[in-house]
Amino acid sequence: MVDVRPEEISAILRRQLSGFENEADIYEVGTVLQVGDGVARIYGLTKVMVSELVEFPNDVFGMVLNLEEDNVGVMLLGDDSLVKEGDTVRRTKKIASVPVGRELLGRVVNPIGIPIDNKGEINTTQFFPIERKAPGVIFRQPVKEPLQTGMKVVDALIPIGRGQRELIIGDRQTGKTAIALDAIINQKYTHSAEAKANNIRPVYCIYVAIGQKGSTVANVVSYLEQFGALEYTIIVAANASDPAAMQYIAPYCGCSMGEYFRDNGMDALVIYDDLSKQAAAYRQVSLLLRRPPGREAYPGDIFYLHSRLLERAAKFSDAMGGGTLTALPVIETQAGDVAAYIPTNVISITDGQIYLEPNLFNAGIRPAMNVGISVSRVGGNAQIKAMKKVAGPLKLELAQYRELESFAKFGSDLDKSTQQQLRRGARLTEILKQKQFVPLPVNKQIALIWTATHGYLDEFDVEVLADFEKEFFEYLDNNYLELQNLISNKKELTDDISKLLKEAADSFVIIFKNTHNIK
Repeated sequence: MVDVRPEEISAILRRQLSGFENEADIYEVGTVLQVGDGVARIYGLTKVMVSELVEFPNDVFGMVLNLEEDNVGVMLLGDDSLVKEGDTVRRTKKIASVPVGRELLGRVVNPIGIPIDNKGEINTTQFFPIERKAPGVIFRQPVKEPLQTGMKVVDALIPIGRGQRELIIGDRQTGKTAIALDAIINQKYTHSAEAKANNIRPVYCIYVAIGQKGSTVANVVSYLEQFGALEYTIIVAANASDPAAMQYIAPYCGCSMGEYFRDNGMDALVIYDDLSKQAAAYRQVSLLLRRPPGREAYPGDIFYLHSRLLERAAKFSDAMGGGTLTALPVIETQAGDVAAYIPTNVISITDGQIYLEPNLFNAGIRPAMNVGISVSRVGGNAQIKAMKKVAGPLKLELAQYRELESFAKFGSDLDKSTQQQLRRGARLTEILKQKQFVPLPVNKQIALIWTATHGYLDEFDVEVLADFEKEFFEYLDNNYLELQNLISNKKELTDDISKLLKEAADSFVIIFKNTHNIK
């Protein structure tokens, strides 16, 4: 028999006990008191954090929203029929996060980053919390680089800069999503070799679809694929059939995916389509969690809901890598009521708005942008110098035209100069029309606007201007490629460029008149 001293036994026991402590898996658990309509109340979980993920049986997760004295309010990120009263709930000790990185490009994911496009798993290694603090003023710099949308009326009159927040607002079926998709498709140029040669950085896009039909999102995916834009785009889809909780967190998830590019010195564009549906989803969750309703039955923190999202869009200072995140939130108005609660909130948070009007849309003016109400608070800083120079006279002429148009309706006799202004204004309005999915490079926009503001179109009927534009661009491609390259490289309207523009316009007008038998 081996003689073992008592101090040795105590040492062995102590060693085993210390190991036992490490081996034991300690979970903090609670019990479901009540469940229904996508929310659950849980007893226990005394140390749980706001926005923490909690795990229910059947692989259902929830996100903690309410911390009350005797229970915790959780919104369910899955099917609430799989959760029953009395179920055990476990803390994960993780704040709700989303996968980020280049691996997500070209994919369609749900708000928690799970692919829904049947293209296999996404192998990402990095995760960002869905709620992140917006960078402070000290880490930012003024917006000064243009983000070209390819739409003449936007790039000339309401320019958007990289790092800006520009609201797209209007009634349903006025072309809000069309503007957003055109902006994404136009970023294809930024990924080309020509853009690289001109020191234009590529823009990565995130399109967040909130509360839309699955068929609508499928259409968006097929359009982007058709125009070769899906390869640099991430689509986050919280469809109308998804729980309200998913629709509420979708914009934050999309924003975190965009912040990955911004934080790594790249440029990203994120589109929230649309935030009025997100606000309605948040109202639903809040009312079910017994938060007090306020104006239009929205909870009191609805302004903070959108401001903390949109403040994350920024242009970082050079010391922080100079990355940008541009946000284009979309808001749907009811019968043109811009003074409703959610539209006024988002208008006051953003740096300008593109206001789309049903009357203009029905009159065939598309994009149906009301130039009078729409505004960009960054303005000329977000334009190259050449565009700034040609857009100046355009703005002035259109403003005078809008003013005179109301007088002309009275049918009184007008003097020659007024007739001329009306004639010029009608032609400028006509050339700013643009079909969907045909974004124009900025050098062509400049050439066309220069031609229009210098009176070359005044002698033609409005009906032939679409042909004029199409044939003019073909003529420039065939005969004046060096002019287009000069505009792209110099980014300024030098005397040489103006001379070449005049020469091109003069010669083309003669050719156009001959081919169309215009005297």
